[in-house]
Amino acid sequence: MSFFKKYKLSLIFSIFTLIIYLINPNNGRSIVTFALKDLKTMLLTIPPIFIIIGLMDVWIEKETMIKHMGHDSGIKGIFWTFLLGTIGAGPTYGAFPVAALLIRKGARIAYAIFFLGIWSAVKLPMVIFEATAMGSKFTLIHIFTMITTYLIGSFVLEKFLTKKDREDLILTVKSF
Repeated sequence: MSFFKKYKLSLIFSIFTLIIYLINPNNGRSIVTFALKDLKTMLLTIPPIFIIIGLMDVWIEKETMIKHMGHDSGIKGIFWTFLLGTIGAGPTYGAFPVAALLIRKGARIAYAIFFLGIWSAVKLPMVIFEATAMGSKFTLIHIFTMITTYLIGSFVLEKFLTKKDREDLILTVKSF
């Protein structure tokens, strides 16, 4: 794969940034400042997540994952998925490698999807902040709505996947 093809989006971003800088230097500097700030955030967030994933990959046996979060784990799988999602920390993009690990270790695809939803909306630190800022009634309605929506939605999405889609997803995740 050529350099230009591999980094096409980065090159397009850089060209647009340069054009904007030439037209309006203040806006160009703002773009670079925001991009560097986001890069710093990612560099501080992603390595700890990868360390945790590496430890989970080594410490948790595939059989254990299948037992607790596999296709036949039932309510126990939902509980563990919910627990794992609520204790997550960091932005949602940090949850995708964890979800990939869950699938690679034998967790049900619906649970990985449910995990992503819970991580994005019902993380414990976020719930505590939301309760203090918005009130407990709002927070309880929000949590109930999100849990219900993500739970039902994850199983519906899994149902729509064909056997080939599931196999392709598992193969893709295993290649990471």
